Amino acid sequence: MASLTDTRSAEAYRRALDLLPGGVNSPVRAMRAIGRDPLFIARGEGAELIDVDGNRLIDYVCSWGPLIHGHAHPTVLAAIVAAAERGTSFGAPTPGETALAYEVSARFESVEMVRMTSSGTEAAMTAIRLARAATGREHVLKFAGAYHGHVDWLLAQAGSGLATQGLPASPGVPRSAAALTVVVPWNDPDALAAACERFELAAIIAEPLPANMGVVPPREGFVDLLRERADATGALLVLDEVISGFRVARGGAQENTGVRADLTMMGKVLGGGLPAAALGGRAELMRMLAPAGDVYQAGTLSGNPLAVAAGLATLELLDESAYARLSASTERLASGLREAAGDQPVQVVSVPGLLTVFFSDGPVTDFAAAQACDLDSYGRWCRELLSRGVYPPPSQFDAWFPSLAHSSEQIDRTVEAAAAAFAAVRDARREAHA
Repeated sequence: MASLTDTRSAEAYRRALDLLPGGVNSPVRAMRAIGRDPLFIARGEGAELIDVDGNRLIDYVCSWGPLIHGHAHPTVLAAIVAAAERGTSFGAPTPGETALAYEVSARFESVEMVRMTSSGTEAAMTAIRLARAATGREHVLKFAGAYHGHVDWLLAQAGSGLATQGLPASPGVPRSAAALTVVVPWNDPDALAAACERFELAAIIAEPLPANMGVVPPREGFVDLLRERADATGALLVLDEVISGFRVARGGAQENTGVRADLTMMGKVLGGGLPAAALGGRAELMRMLAPAGDVYQAGTLSGNPLAVAAGLATLELLDESAYARLSASTERLASGLREAAGDQPVQVVSVPGLLTVFFSDGPVTDFAAAQACDLDSYGRWCRELLSRGVYPPPSQFDAWFPSLAHSSEQIDRTVEAAAAAFAAVRDARREAHA
């Protein structure tokens, strides 16, 4: 394996372990899933990260999706600086919030009104509270492998059977909260039908293009079926476009499927790299939120002027040409990775702006199939990529995020590094079976 200098990262990690749980502020950053300690980052430039040891790495995490234009894009930076010079936070309305809401509603046909939050978790909390208030029901259906933030109701895992009430997926989540969540397998029409028949649902919540178990697209007609089942049962359809929104298309995955949500969760690209998320939907539902209605939700930094400025600048750069370029770059990367894998048991799944390399000998269509992947080989492959100057998602269950900053030359270097990394994984397997 090529060398990766990480002396300063190792020292930074030792210091962090004394002060931060696990040395990080979000679990996946610890890189435990790929069997190494984290790299600490000094700065980002375009499509590259530079860590505290001076290593340059082609970045396919891109802050887990927000940086669709890459790191430190001059237009986005200028917007943030200009906003900061006027003041960083007011706790009062600003014209920028309305401008961003207008931009969102112009892109999403299903969104007539918007409520800003600071995180996707807050957007999920608000969506579920609003759905329960609108329907007078309590149960919520979600899909196994989907992550909608760390709110108690949605941090549940499936049991056995077609349609089961959730069990807590983390210590500290009350059984009473998880029990109101019904968990079914993704891409399973029978499980969906059974759940809708058994429970009175306030909401069906789903990523229309799942990317939190890796990228696992819906089977033909499955998102249409969600809309149909919601309408038939009186549940609200809540689509989580925190990852897919503004990334896979101008109007998110809803633009591609043609299915319109009652409520849509947004984040990531929406904030242009700053903490921002939102809930949007039909006006009659959104007007139930305080102060227009009685459903309470609040946030001191919701609609923060810096995040709003970054989001507006980011969205204004995303025209038809930008999406065409992102689609072409993603396909170049995905095709190259498939070729680099050769005859190894690897599946490369891609859509514009997202892809996943699954270490699986068959298609991955749900969370169970994702869990059955060869996680050890994925971890070794990631370590090999890091040693060769490529920074992949340090988890089999997360998407790669190509950006508009990735050049053809950087993609070609990535594919070259991937081919060498695949060869190293193959050699390790042979040695293990010798």
